[in-house]
Amino acid sequence: MEQETYHIPVLLQPAVDGLNIRPDGTYLDVTFGGGGHSREILSRLGDKGRLLGFDQDEDAERNITDDPRFTFVRSNFRYLHNFLRYYRIGQVDGILADLGVSSHHFDDSGRGFSFRFDGTLDMRMNRRAGISAADVVNNYEEARLADVFYLYGELKNARKLAALLVKARAQRPITTIGGLLEVIKPLFGREREKKELAKAFQALRIEVNGELGALRQMLIAATQALNPGGRLVVITYHSLEDRLVKNLMRTGNVEGTADSDFYGNLTTPYRAVSRKAIVPDGEETARNPRSRSAKLRIAEKR
Repeated sequence: MEQETYHIPVLLQPAVDGLNIRPDGTYLDVTFGGGGHSREILSRLGDKGRLLGFDQDEDAERNITDDPRFTFVRSNFRYLHNFLRYYRIGQVDGILADLGVSSHHFDDSGRGFSFRFDGTLDMRMNRRAGISAADVVNNYEEARLADVFYLYGELKNARKLAALLVKARAQRPITTIGGLLEVIKPLFGREREKKELAKAFQALRIEVNGELGALRQMLIAATQALNPGGRLVVITYHSLEDRLVKNLMRTGNVEGTADSDFYGNLTTPYRAVSRKAIVPDGEETARNPRSRSAKLRIAEKR
């Protein structure tokens, strides 16, 4: 079945356990994807419970659960606040976000997310709108392109990489994964090639989809949307997004600006449920290699 192969849910049990589900509660899965986390949430809800699943990718709609308690919202989670108003939902009891790119996306050569296949250089989560990775590579000025690779891929040779791309695209547009690899592979030593390529592709994907901006908006909206005692459960995969989540749960804002009361005690809308991030065990990483970099953070609204 499609829903079984689309994506293996990462940290399934600890993530859903972290929501501390009430059978009659209202919950959000803001990264529906293959629906694995959503199905587990629904299995713990009673007849009066409610779940909304968000996903901007049209492919995710194939996995919609036929359940009267479930509502699918085809939208980026940055618009969380708008859709809660649309569905006349005041506050919710828990929000789950799995920020990883699904295995379905990596394995679909037509989407352009992976350097393992040749195909169109796209990388858009929402193929109905926005710029593609080819647009970024071919149209960004050299300095802006270098910033993308440095800030979002944390690549030390970002300037050299940008200069190389600008020189190559002057000869002919770079529109395929193979064309991109032909240009940038010589920059990376063989021993670190896969890691460096992964960082370059991550940088382009984050830029194309505005991922960090969307995450900031979602986290702010989530803080406003949660009931007291409600849980925020987030799975991250790289340091940039993990820093935003950690900042929010520690200080109440994504910048990490600490605010203290008269006595010097940190004031924050959250209480950490687990002091350290929860990571997959050896059995899970063996079964699902993409879970290796996953970190699960859980906080409760005060």
